[in-house]
Amino acid sequence: MARINLLPWRDAERRRRQRNFFLATGAAVGVVLLAALGVRMQFESMIDAQQTRNQLLEQEIGRLNQRIKQIERLEETKADLLARMNVIQQLQESRPEVVHLFDELVAAIPDGVFLTGINQSGNRVEVEGRAQSNARVSAFMRNINASAWIANAELLVIENKDQTGTGFSHFRLSFKQQRLEPEAGERRAGLPPAAARGASRGAAGAG
Repeated sequence: MARINLLPWRDAERRRRQRNFFLATGAAVGVVLLAALGVRMQFESMIDAQQTRNQLLEQEIGRLNQRIKQIERLEETKADLLARMNVIQQLQESRPEVVHLFDELVAAIPDGVFLTGINQSGNRVEVEGRAQSNARVSAFMRNINASAWIANAELLVIENKDQTGTGFSHFRLSFKQQRLEPEAGERRAGLPPAAARGASRGAAGAG
């Protein structure tokens, strides 16, 4: 019986299988490397895109911050203008009151009394002065309380003339400035309203 030597065939087959295995393994490794490279490139592309968006967002945020600062400056300017307008309006509204205050104050000062200082805080007025006697200070306070535009006189300090060495009593008192409508003030003072006074003057002129 003839014998066939199969070792060379087996060796060739084994080498072929090894070659195919190495080729398959290399191909798999190549595919994995290509996939990893692709994933890495995709991640880098996504990161670059996100960084670009972040830069755009930062630029927009910077512009918005500038606009916010401009709006804040405008609000400050608006508040400052409104405050100035309120001051101007208060001054315009208080102008008649100041006129009434000094008119009533002059009318309330009796003979023998003169003022050396006046200070106002809100509707509270404080005056300092000299008087020939304490009785004249009392008369001054009564005149204030009887006025339509000033009231609530309160004596704060008084020094008799024998204590001052000036021949006058030194005093300091405060009172409240009333805020009344002109006709209300006239009625409290016992005067006819302005319209009635105008009518009476017209009737007197016609007579």
